[in-house]
Amino acid sequence: MLFADLYTQDLNPLGNRFASTFVAALPVLVLFYLLVKRRWLASWAGLAGSIVAIALAVGVFKMPADKAGASFLYGAAFGLLPIGWTVFGAMLIYNLTVETGLFTIIRRSIGGLSGDARVQAVLIGFCFGALMEGAAGSGSPVAICGAMLAGLGVPPLRAAVICLIANTSPVCYGGLGTPVFVLSGVTDISGDAISTMCGHQLPILSCLIPLYMVKVMCTWKQTLEIWPALLVGGGSFAIFQYFFATMHNWIPGLALWPLTDVGGSIFSMISLALFLRFVWKPKNEWKFDTATDPLTGRPFSREAKSSEPGAVATDAHAIKAQEKVKELLAPSAEDNRPLTAGLVIKAWSPFVIMALCLAVIGVVRQLETVTEKTPEGKEVKKAAPLKMGPIQSYYSIEVPSLHKEVERAERLRKPGADPREDATFKIVWLTAAGTPCILAVLISALVLRTPPRVLKRVFVKTFIQMKIPIPTIACMLGLSYVTKYAGMDATLGVAFAETGVFYPFFAPLLGWLGVFLTGTDAGSNALFGSLQKITAGQVWLADHLPNLTRDQAELLICTSNSTGGVMGKMIDAQSICVATAGTNQIGKEADIFKAVIWHSIFLACIVGAMTAVQAFVPPFTAMVPHP
Repeated sequence: MLFADLYTQDLNPLGNRFASTFVAALPVLVLFYLLVKRRWLASWAGLAGSIVAIALAVGVFKMPADKAGASFLYGAAFGLLPIGWTVFGAMLIYNLTVETGLFTIIRRSIGGLSGDARVQAVLIGFCFGALMEGAAGSGSPVAICGAMLAGLGVPPLRAAVICLIANTSPVCYGGLGTPVFVLSGVTDISGDAISTMCGHQLPILSCLIPLYMVKVMCTWKQTLEIWPALLVGGGSFAIFQYFFATMHNWIPGLALWPLTDVGGSIFSMISLALFLRFVWKPKNEWKFDTATDPLTGRPFSREAKSSEPGAVATDAHAIKAQEKVKELLAPSAEDNRPLTAGLVIKAWSPFVIMALCLAVIGVVRQLETVTEKTPEGKEVKKAAPLKMGPIQSYYSIEVPSLHKEVERAERLRKPGADPREDATFKIVWLTAAGTPCILAVLISALVLRTPPRVLKRVFVKTFIQMKIPIPTIACMLGLSYVTKYAGMDATLGVAFAETGVFYPFFAPLLGWLGVFLTGTDAGSNALFGSLQKITAGQVWLADHLPNLTRDQAELLICTSNSTGGVMGKMIDAQSICVATAGTNQIGKEADIFKAVIWHSIFLACIVGAMTAVQAFVPPFTAMVPHP
């Protein structure tokens, strides 16, 4: 029958495990082919992959057509609200600072803290790059920070490589935590729990990355000469990253993990700035020798001239990056104003206001719970909308023909749990992270006395910028939800589970592959999040993860898709293109890719090893929280 009341997933619809697995992988293979080989826009590639997924779900996996269509619409709707709403709000804050000239003040306040190229790389490439990633994302950290470092005397190709490496550990919380929101949405694991697990992995990487990127700039001796700055810069970011990511565990009701990048970067820059001003300075102010590369001994002249004057970008990402960098680094009246404390505070005020608004909304989100007693007398907390007169803080809609009408395959069912899949769409208009961001923009406009015409320009500019990213997110999540409800990702998960005890190491590499091909950590989480959860459950059932509960195993493996995926950010096509555009290296994409590919693989393997240790080796297994 084409339509049915209940659809039960079949993990081997063709009667041949290898053939069924290949068919289940086809939507992702088509997506990758269109992205990499055909160079389609991600939104169109995502839509094409979704169409293939729906066709296979109906034609091969025998899913009723109404349920396949409903699952795509459900995923796309989630991609628009709250995910797209959050990305839009984050970009508004960033554009407000640009249009009001405050970004120039922010840039100058950071660039003038030290004349040492190694310290500048930490301050700009890592710390300031994390702020750009948390507030805007979309390649802006690589383009803008790369241009800033090149303007301060770092050879352009090296500046691009440095910023690509730096833009890794902050990516999980890019766009105010968008990857975490997406991962939570496709796995049904609490965002708070995922953030806590991220907080038990990423700070380790945040201590490593500044050291690693400076080592790429110079020799080990020159790197270790600034170990105090590396310790304070990387260490302070790691501490604040851990604090923001796990704060809700220590202060109930205060979930500020969407602010992890923004808060961590601001506090680390303040810590390092105070340390450089009052405690320590490099004995020798090191700068690049424009004649030779300290690592290879080769002249830098070829690198500095690798892009002819007036070179024109042809890639869509590169064109946008060139325009953005020209706009941000063009001379303005703000370049000549003295940097007083009041002016610097004013420049940073929109981000402070955003943090306060997010904190208030975080408290409101905690009020969206009620405590009920079970028949056994045990108190449990349940989600419930906050009623404010005639309106509610969110509205729940059961997706027609999908809610409780899809039954998981027998081997995927948990004992005592309802085997039917939930499909309830929440219209979270108040507590979605995008709402406090937009509120912060309006408050900031009042505080800064921003003219209405400028504020209008900010909104129009942001709408235009989001024409591709938001539809891309919607299509990717639509594809993910079709494969999830049809059972196609479960078919793949069962196949991946054959790696057994080795899977905790390989799980982050799957996320790395997803980011490399889709260009975003959120996209990788949308594609592989549900698959990772199913595979983790199967590996646990095979008794390969004896030191963890099933819920812990699923949380660890799913989170590793995101934390491992960030290492693929430095080699995806979008990042490479914006790096070449930001540093005026158009035509040198292959050179940059070859320069970072092995760093990317090595760092992804470190995340794989970290995940394996947390999965198997006590007491590190205690770092995995109970969801």
